[in-house]
Amino acid sequence: MIRKQPKNNINKKHHSEIYHRAAGFTLIEVLVALVVMTVGMLGVVVLFVEGLRLNRISMYRTTAITLATDMAERIRINPSADYAGEGPGQLVNCVLGSECTPAQLMEDDWWHWRDSLETNLPTGYEATITESTVGPMKRFDIELRWLEMGSEEKASYTLSMQL
Repeated sequence: MIRKQPKNNINKKHHSEIYHRAAGFTLIEVLVALVVMTVGMLGVVVLFVEGLRLNRISMYRTTAITLATDMAERIRINPSADYAGEGPGQLVNCVLGSECTPAQLMEDDWWHWRDSLETNLPTGYEATITESTVGPMKRFDIELRWLEMGSEEKASYTLSMQL
């Protein structure tokens, strides 16, 4: 004869408690998960903002290189003029085929270059062209300085060329 064992209410109660504990998350677990997610999201935001700042810095540096190269080409076209200084030049409207003196073309070049600098670089930029003689050749140093976001010192770019 097979004897049935009596059902034990204690085992049922113990099994029920284990099931309820494993059935969901506690408030502490949810809060810890929320803190971990928040720290992770803050890290993503910081990386995003830093990426935007570095993108702006890169844009200004690329613009400075382009503008310095532009002025170098203007100097190569008009090598007899004295471009040394800080401008500002004046609008003379020298265009191809017009009869301008080298000095007038230089003034016009400075004016157009300053206009491009004001349009493309941050407020407070500085532009200087220095000229020196190296043997039989002239050397021009075109220097641009501007204030970058998040920095107290001005960034600079110098293009040197010889004619």
